[in-house]
Amino acid sequence: MPYLLIAEQLLNGLQFGVMLFLMAAGLTLVFGVMGLINLAHGSLFMVGAFSAAWVSGVSGSFTFGLIAALAASAAAGALMEVVVIRRLYKRDHLDQVLATFALILIFSEGTRWVFGSFPLYLNIPEALSGSVTLPGGIRYSLYRLTLIVVGLLIALGLYFLIAHTRLGVQVRAGESDREMIAALGVDISKLYTIVFALGAALAGLAGALVGAIQSVQVGMGEPVLILAFVVIVIGGIGSIKGAFVGALLVGLTDTLGGLFLPPFFELFMDASAAASAGSSLASMSIYILMAVVLIVKPTGLFGAKG
Repeated sequence: MPYLLIAEQLLNGLQFGVMLFLMAAGLTLVFGVMGLINLAHGSLFMVGAFSAAWVSGVSGSFTFGLIAALAASAAAGALMEVVVIRRLYKRDHLDQVLATFALILIFSEGTRWVFGSFPLYLNIPEALSGSVTLPGGIRYSLYRLTLIVVGLLIALGLYFLIAHTRLGVQVRAGESDREMIAALGVDISKLYTIVFALGAALAGLAGALVGAIQSVQVGMGEPVLILAFVVIVIGGIGSIKGAFVGALLVGLTDTLGGLFLPPFFELFMDASAAASAGSSLASMSIYILMAVVLIVKPTGLFGAKG
């Protein structure tokens, strides 16, 4: 198999992984700090994608589209937290699942009502179109390469925010003992809203960035949400480092599985059957990875000890 193809798929896996990280980081922050299962997190991904596509189409500016995605998803997340989520913190997880599932339906029908049932398309900015030649003669999409760089920079920025700022100290303290930081004078309701809005903004940004390489349509966030849950289970709930490592593992496993498994099955069956069997097993590979991690370390790779 040509090494250029392998290198390209490695980059595709890395790009997929860093986009999953943007989704999983917000999800693991919300669960780690608030103990909340938010099934509607994928809807915020969709809000970001639709906002970016619509504003970019009206203004002709991809940058304005990204700003709109961040603003709309953060505002939607903050509003969701204040109006609905705030009433669920002391309820059991079943109530949280049912309420946030209802939010998925509300967001889906609301988006269909505002934008219609047909997909929108977000064009890659002209400055980032085309491809570049990387060391070793690898030709790769400039936009996808930009997504990798942006995702890594956001990961560094989020690490700095959590590890070296006052807000980060409050977030980490909130994961350990919410009652104690409330007793020390921290406005816990305000902290929750900020964390929820931050997680929503990350999801919306991921939706906007991915929206330029796929169609923007109702329901696009739910498949990504499932993968984000896999990521945080692998990495460890509440761990940003775990979300990053888990996202890269999922991205690379999914991409490389699709590359290597069909040729492997061709050793035992004809090409069409091998392609079908290989693609099916490649789709299962990330869940097999999750199962192996949970068997070896039930709290995830970087999760707190139970």
